[in-house]
Amino acid sequence: MPLSPSATRELLLQLNHRPKKKLGQNFLTDGNIVEKSIAMADLPKGMATLEVGPGLGTLTQELLKYAQTVHAVEFDGNLCQNLRERFASFISQGKLILTEKDAVKNPLGSIPLDCPDYMVVANLPYAISSAWMEALLATRQIPRRMVLMLQKEAVERMWAKPNGKSFNALSVFLHASYTLEISHSVSRQCFHPVPKVDSVLIRMDRLKSPYLFSDESRHLIRRIFTQRRKQMGSLARREKPQYQSKLMDWLNQNQLPANLRAEQIPPQAWRKLAQSLNT
Repeated sequence: MPLSPSATRELLLQLNHRPKKKLGQNFLTDGNIVEKSIAMADLPKGMATLEVGPGLGTLTQELLKYAQTVHAVEFDGNLCQNLRERFASFISQGKLILTEKDAVKNPLGSIPLDCPDYMVVANLPYAISSAWMEALLATRQIPRRMVLMLQKEAVERMWAKPNGKSFNALSVFLHASYTLEISHSVSRQCFHPVPKVDSVLIRMDRLKSPYLFSDESRHLIRRIFTQRRKQMGSLARREKPQYQSKLMDWLNQNQLPANLRAEQIPPQAWRKLAQSLNT
């Protein structure tokens, strides 16, 4: 079971570790939420599982009971050393593979490139949530399911719908690959140190036929959304020559007025833009 808030503080003191705000280090101290994460994941027997930011190993401990192999990625060297000592027997058996690297630069951790299927279950460090998600989608080796603890505002941005200020490039990419199946509110009091925001535990299931945007299309769409106040016709004229006609043709063929802004265009239309770049 998870450490209580007092036990968490004591362990951090023993490790001489002060939670790093810039790394989004807020440690879960509520056992019910850990059990909820495991239940939502519904891990099939023998399924490889990726955990990002295992921290003190609260969730790791439970995942090891269900997953065939847990592939954990932890950036903090001090926390990694504690995990190596705490889970030494699991590491020696190959049941836990711990990678001490930046998860944004290594979004798959030690998941093999030829791994046929895997899941992600993680209390994702809030500081890297969007960047890690984009990096994961860019690998084109996406998991069957993700159960993630995220900042409430991050979930609202990721799963924003068109015609709202929160709709963004990552929303476009996620809508093409996943569905948001379950969400469960989590109080800020379930963490140490207590963050300034509330959290949400979500489950995302991969679509039967996910669409993965190419590097070229992702870069173009992201670039367009950074200029979200400008109209699409204006943006098309300012683009590189190889994209100008593609963008104008896409607007015309999909009956999208040139005075629309990026957040007003639905996800399926962005997918058509990406497909047009391949022709």
